[in-house]
Amino acid sequence: MSRLNLKTVRAYHIRENFQGIYKEKTRKDFEKSLKKWYFWATHSRIEAIKEAAKTIKRHWSGVLRWYNSKVSNGILEGLNSLVQAAKARGYRTFKNLRTIIYMLTGKLDYSKVGLPT
Repeated sequence: MSRLNLKTVRAYHIRENFQGIYKEKTRKDFEKSLKKWYFWATHSRIEAIKEAAKTIKRHWSGVLRWYNSKVSNGILEGLNSLVQAAKARGYRTFKNLRTIIYMLTGKLDYSKVGLPT
């Protein structure tokens, strides 16, 4: 196996271990595993992995806060895509744009409005 392939396998293994951290049962174990992974990643001699570890270190408190909230950026990205789609439709005033954003993202129950059929 070539050196490049071994590096790829190592990077994949580090990535898989990072994802496993999110399965920890307690916040204490979560933080302990994250610290262990961070040390491993920063000593991996793989620049992309080291950069990812540094990014996580810069956002350490937010990563730890995830354990309590379990909220990811995916939710925010989904809401943002709805807002961008509404903006693309060309609402002329901020008031109208704000109204459509509330309608799209507010999980409103329209069944009780009694609109004519």
